[in-house]
Amino acid sequence: MRIALTGSSGKLGTVVARELRASGHEVIGLDVIGTRSADFVQVDLTDYGQVVDALTAVNDTHDGFDALVHLGAIPAPGIRPDVATFHNNMPATFNVFWAAIRLGIRKIVYASSETVLGLPFDVPPPYIPVDEEYPARPESVYSLVKHLEETMAIELVRWHPDVSITALRFSNVMVPEDYAEFPSFDADARARKWNLWGYIDARDGAQAIARALEVAPPGFARFIIAAADTVMSRPNAELIAEVFPEVPVKAGVGEHETLLSIDKARRLLGFDPQHSWRDEV
Repeated sequence: MRIALTGSSGKLGTVVARELRASGHEVIGLDVIGTRSADFVQVDLTDYGQVVDALTAVNDTHDGFDALVHLGAIPAPGIRPDVATFHNNMPATFNVFWAAIRLGIRKIVYASSETVLGLPFDVPPPYIPVDEEYPARPESVYSLVKHLEETMAIELVRWHPDVSITALRFSNVMVPEDYAEFPSFDADARARKWNLWGYIDARDGAQAIARALEVAPPGFARFIIAAADTVMSRPNAELIAEVFPEVPVKAGVGEHETLLSIDKARRLLGFDPQHSWRDEV
């Protein structure tokens, strides 16, 4: 496929571009920053005209796209003021979705976020492991935008039943260079409780995107995307008893198994995370 990739210069985007190209796809990166090349276009996603032009053709380098992967955003709360986060992320996603659909792109995969599950869990989750079955609980403006984006996607596919939009609720993205710090997390169970001790290796994030591009049918679906394990050496039973003693625990939670359930992604996308920090440290 020829794939437009927004946010191609980001932490996840650079790995996604590399992995998709290695799989044989043609990837053209779209981002507000990046190095000039034949497969990169500098685009301000908050400017609809620029988005339309970039998705149509730039200097006749291509004649449109088969799919869109949208990762471009201010990537977390607290980086910029709340209003700046909203005014960047919400218009950017609307522009990208709207332009793609208008231009006939029928396969869209994008980065939603684990934050819609209720992070930082100052209000405990309804149960553990968390999954996609309970209503969104945004606790920040960043997360509110992610919830609004999912709501927008639901309506867009209702209007356009032939369009596929897949929201991947990525956990905290990590690369191998990050893993040296992980053993220090054991000292304080509360230091990483904010996302139930979860993470996702960027290479497995790219795998989830590739699977969604390949198999997601028309319509909207949301999936939690996390590593198969936690960031902790301490067992889950000990962590939950210390930090979330009143939260119901579903049967079958393994000693170090992720508490951000990836069962749905495994079942419907064929997602199968291959990378663990335990293999790197």
